[in-house]
Amino acid sequence: MSAKGTIGKTVVLLVLIVILIFLALFWFDYLGVIQAKKFFSPVYRLFGLQPQTSVTATSETVVEADLDADRLAKRLESLDLRKQELDKRESDIHTKEAEFEQIAQELEERKASQEEREKTFEAIQKQYEDKDKAFADIANNLYSMPPKNAVEILLKMDDQDVINVIRKEKELSGELRRVSMAATWLQFMPPERAAVIERKTTTKPVSLE
Repeated sequence: MSAKGTIGKTVVLLVLIVILIFLALFWFDYLGVIQAKKFFSPVYRLFGLQPQTSVTATSETVVEADLDADRLAKRLESLDLRKQELDKRESDIHTKEAEFEQIAQELEERKASQEEREKTFEAIQKQYEDKDKAFADIANNLYSMPPKNAVEILLKMDDQDVINVIRKEKELSGELRRVSMAATWLQFMPPERAAVIERKTTTKPVSLE
């Protein structure tokens, strides 16, 4: 009888302990200290209770929210810096393009100026060659004439043309290894004109003008 009574008391105590544990868990879950809402949700619905939100969970949520905000702010700052860098690069590119365009324009102007100088030089050279050829033709024609006839033609020219013809005749005679007629032509000229031609020939540089 005594043993049965002891067993009964023990069972009652165990039941009470389980009830107390259940109530403690229910209370801690209601306060938000532990997370067992799925387990106790039928009880909440039965009594129409709304469990409190855990302080720890709230703090963690706030911390996570702050971290997300910090990450977002850093990303926005990084994007802003990247945008500034791209804007600067774009500005530098536009500046370089303007410089390159200016250099290209200057080179084009120099090229045009160089081409103009080359054309002028070619024109002068052609003019010189044309005059040189003309004086060579005159010298050859006069060389084939009797000296008196040649002198008559020379006397109709101005002094510079006579000088150019005589110089060209001497040059051709040297190249063709023939006797020059320049001295003979001067002998057939009036002394005054011959003296002027000889003086100008020795004092003036070669000219085709």
